[in-house]
Amino acid sequence: MKVAVIGGGAGGFFSAINIRMHHPQAQIFLFEKTTKLLSKVAVSGGGRCNVTHDCHAPSALSKFYPRGSKFLKSLFYEFNPTQMWAWLEDRGVHLKIESDGRIFPATDSSQTIIDCFLKEAHKNKVQIQTQTEIISIAPQEKGFLLELKNNPKKIHFDKVIVAVGGQTKVENFNFLSNLGLLIEPPVPSLFTFNMPKNPITELMGVSTQASVRIKETKLHEKGALLITHWGMSGPAILRLSAWGARELAEKKYQFDAEVAWIDSKEDALREQINTLKSQKGASLIANTNFTELPKRLWNFLLAKAGIAENQKWADAKKQEIHALVNVLLYDNYVVNGKTTFKEEFVTCGGVSLSEINAETMASKRYPDLYFTGEVLDIDGITGGFNFQAAWTTAWIASQLR
Repeated sequence: MKVAVIGGGAGGFFSAINIRMHHPQAQIFLFEKTTKLLSKVAVSGGGRCNVTHDCHAPSALSKFYPRGSKFLKSLFYEFNPTQMWAWLEDRGVHLKIESDGRIFPATDSSQTIIDCFLKEAHKNKVQIQTQTEIISIAPQEKGFLLELKNNPKKIHFDKVIVAVGGQTKVENFNFLSNLGLLIEPPVPSLFTFNMPKNPITELMGVSTQASVRIKETKLHEKGALLITHWGMSGPAILRLSAWGARELAEKKYQFDAEVAWIDSKEDALREQINTLKSQKGASLIANTNFTELPKRLWNFLLAKAGIAENQKWADAKKQEIHALVNVLLYDNYVVNGKTTFKEEFVTCGGVSLSEINAETMASKRYPDLYFTGEVLDIDGITGGFNFQAAWTTAWIASQLR
């Protein structure tokens, strides 16, 4: 049996490596159109490779995927972070769990994962060809003919696994839509919020817990928020970008974000401030950071509420207290644009899951054509979830059932 794997990223490599286990006699070819292999593995997690996440229960794990949650749930019963951990440990790659649940190689280097995959590919006799772009897949009575760019000769394969990753343009899926497959148009999924010329950007580097809501939508997230030189980032923002990928794209990334800097109800906050006014009247408001916010942020928010640096609690007027409550609970920021989160570009969109048999990862139209990873309309929030979806779908595809 002759098998082609199209794409030299996470899903492509993991499927190619594991084919040998299920089909010892298979001839395995992996085609990558660029000169680089496993490029996203190399840059993920700041070069440390966030392999997966310490969430092992299929139903809980599937909830971290804005698109593909229901589809993945059954797949996770077959291959989840428990199996991925064991797979790597069996090959001498030791892992560690960080406090937020992210799992990295103990070496803190993505090269550890890359070296493991390259070694396994060599051991399993995967024939890797870089700078080889597949431009068409032609179904035959049995198998497929693959057309290579700048090569008039077409090559026959019995089985094909497509693992070309997420794409920025729908035209990049033409070689699949030409087969009649339904493609969901791609839009960015993980991105940060741009707030051009907003004074808060002067606090770049400041991080705190916050609650963020996108106005005129149902999108709402709590978590760490990082102020950057272009706007806002951090887990809370990235989760919003993932869950709201299509909705925010429709808004052309122009919307209002409302930030609650503290976790409190309005009535409770007013009561707390009035207590401070009566009990600590002689104290400066600026020196009474009852919110436990970073000092620079607290001073910024006081100034935004119109409260002077030398203002005492006893002298705080009703309108000033009202302004402080508003800025702490309903602080508004105009977002105009987005920025890719580091180099971890993720899209939603791709081959519609309605086209795929979840038991095999094969096309319902072409049973010998398989799909894995971000080429599918599957994406997770940050934290190793996208890699886990790639490992899981690749493991199942590699069985070539």
